Amino acid sequence: MRKILSENYYLVLAGGVGAAKLIEGLAHLIEPELLKIIVNTGDDIELFGLKICPDLDIITYTLANLVDKEKGWGFVDETFNCLDILKKYYDTGWFNTGDKDLATHIYRTDLFKQGFNKIEITNLICQNLGVKSHLIPMTNESVETFITTPTQTIHFEEYFIKYQCKPEVLGIKFKGIENAFPPKNTLELIKKAKKVIICPSNPIVSIGPIIQVRGIKETLSLVKEKVYAISPIIEGATVKGPADILMKSLGLKVSCLGVANYYKEFLGNFVIDHKDCDFKPKIEKLGIRTYCYDTMMINLEKKIELAKFIINL
Repeated sequence: MRKILSENYYLVLAGGVGAAKLIEGLAHLIEPELLKIIVNTGDDIELFGLKICPDLDIITYTLANLVDKEKGWGFVDETFNCLDILKKYYDTGWFNTGDKDLATHIYRTDLFKQGFNKIEITNLICQNLGVKSHLIPMTNESVETFITTPTQTIHFEEYFIKYQCKPEVLGIKFKGIENAFPPKNTLELIKKAKKVIICPSNPIVSIGPIIQVRGIKETLSLVKEKVYAISPIIEGATVKGPADILMKSLGLKVSCLGVANYYKEFLGNFVIDHKDCDFKPKIEKLGIRTYCYDTMMINLEKKIELAKFIINL
């Protein structure tokens, strides 16, 4: 596959497994140095005394060709010996971090204790794992996503993994977001990118925290003609994860139209699945150019095809 060679770079907003799939496709078409990825850190969590950044790790492992592609997260050929013992000491054994994955968390935590910030640490992890694309945490500041249920308020990772998204969602809070600033030059990177691509990630808890970082949404709205998003909702359902549940909790329609309404301030172009093409006229009434395509990334070929379609628009 011939890669695109250009002095222009592509900026990607990403979080979760859906993002990693599209990024894998993009990485087959774009020189790694021309792929800059702002990654959600709103689901970061501290467990076992370790700093864990789930979305950063998923995308890093994907680009390093180390990810377990069947699960979509963690290392391939992973073992869980350490976790088996940790469960005897902690009640947080529900977080399925494997032995290789723990090495990343230990390294990250050690660097934090040495005084490095999240951006510097991410660069070092990428460097050590051979990732040449530029991964940018959405902020250096700590932001954590909490879900309010009828009985308690819990971290999103606990809601997602331990409780498997079963409790009713009464509210969503991004703790610390009011003090979150984008990394240096991030707003300029958005302005000067050839295209800004919003991955088919959960719009509420993967893209939502990124666009709430100070200045991000406003800057995107200035360049909305070159902002492209892919809907994570197909025929009223999510491919993976609780986007449908969380959209309902905010009063949004669970459809590509609901996603378009959520993004309409800053979105100029929207790719929806061909099965949802009936929504195209309604989305275009919002002033968003809309394209229909097969967005189900069931294998590498499909990932590359979707990435190529977006690049060529």
